[in-house]
Amino acid sequence: MPRAVRILVANQPKLMRELIMATLSDEPGIEIVGEVSDEADIRHQVRQTEPDLLVIALDQPAKRPDICDTLLRDQPGLRIIAVASQENCSVFYWASFDIDSSQIEPSEQGILDAVRNIAPGSVQRV
Repeated sequence: MPRAVRILVANQPKLMRELIMATLSDEPGIEIVGEVSDEADIRHQVRQTEPDLLVIALDQPAKRPDICDTLLRDQPGLRIIAVASQENCSVFYWASFDIDSSQIEPSEQGILDAVRNIAPGSVQRV
């Protein structure tokens, strides 16, 4: 049996974190390893919980969150989903030799596809 996808949820506001955790925790093969309410604690929690995937807030849909660069350099195996609920936008980031991203469907299915590492469409270098 494959190992569960380990997810750390650090999205703001609290209601969005709770919604994401409730949606993902009911899925087979997914384990929520923690919740971060303070953005300053994200790096520490990523090091401590060693998630496969981090879900964070996306404040500006056209701009990659600064924390992505730091985390993906430190932990290139980490994948990040950034969600901007007010903009109806979600972006999936991962590291290869560069930091890559692609738009994903801003829906439960879009998030689940990215969690399960299904190719989320055309790759866009950011």
